[in-house]
Amino acid sequence: MTAYDPAGLHLEENGDAGPLVLCLHGIGSSSAAFAPQTGALAAGHRMVAWDAPGYAKSADPDHDLTLDDYADTAAEVIRARGTDAHVVGVSWGGVIALRLATRHPDLVASLTVADSTPGSGTSPEKAAAMRARVPELESLGARAFAEKRGPRLLSEGAPPELVRRVVDTMADSVRPAGYRPAAESMARTDLRGELHRVAAPTLVLCGEKDRITGPEASQVLAGGLHRTAYVIVKDAGHLANQEQPERFNAWLLSHLHIVTDPRATKG
Repeated sequence: MTAYDPAGLHLEENGDAGPLVLCLHGIGSSSAAFAPQTGALAAGHRMVAWDAPGYAKSADPDHDLTLDDYADTAAEVIRARGTDAHVVGVSWGGVIALRLATRHPDLVASLTVADSTPGSGTSPEKAAAMRARVPELESLGARAFAEKRGPRLLSEGAPPELVRRVVDTMADSVRPAGYRPAAESMARTDLRGELHRVAAPTLVLCGEKDRITGPEASQVLAGGLHRTAYVIVKDAGHLANQEQPERFNAWLLSHLHIVTDPRATKG
C-alpha cells in the first residue's frame, strides 16, 4: 500500500540521501526554526521539517487536535517515506516527539529533544498559563503577540537581528486555529509517567539561559528516560538551536553519528 503525506500539511525538505531526520518546531514557530540546521545536516541526511497543522503554510485542522493526533500525523510523514526517522523536537515539538516514540516506536530510530518539558499538565498553574495564551493571541493579533513573547525565547544577550527573525517567524506562523489546539494539547499533557516507555536513544539538550521551560524541565525528561544523554548548551536561551547553532549542531551530529553507527549497537 502506498503511503501519502497528510493532506494540507506543508513540509520543507532538504537533502537527498542518508538517514531521515524529522524536525518538529515549538508552539510559536514553524519549519523556519530549523534553517540553522539545514546546512549542517542536509549533506548527509534527508531533512524534513513540518509546519504543524494550523501553522504557517499548513492548512487549518478541521477539528481540535490532541497530542496523540499530532504524534500520529508525524508518524504519517515518516511512514510515507518508507523508513524510520531520527526525530528532532524543540519545546512543544519535543513533547510531540516523545509521544510519537511511545505510540509508534517502530518509526523512531532516535530522539533529540531540545528545551522541552513533560507538558504543561504537570501543575494546574502551568496548564492555566498555557491556556491563557489563546485569548491573548486572539486579542492582540499575531504580530503584537509575537512582539511580546518572542524576545523571551532567547537569552538577554541575543543579537537584535536574531530577535527580529524569531519575532517575524512567530508573527508569520501562529493563528488561533492552530495555536488553540496546540496550547490545549500542552495543557492536558504530563509525560512523566510514560517516559520510561521511550525505547529510542535520546539526546536531551537545553539552553543554559532558557527562561521558558528552563534546565529543570529538561532534567526531568533526562531523568525519566532510560537511554539518554543530557547536555546544557552554553549561552543559549529557549531556542538553543537558533541562538547557538554551531554548538547545537555539533551535539546533534555527534548523536546521529553514534545512533547510526552499526558498531554502537553490537555487543
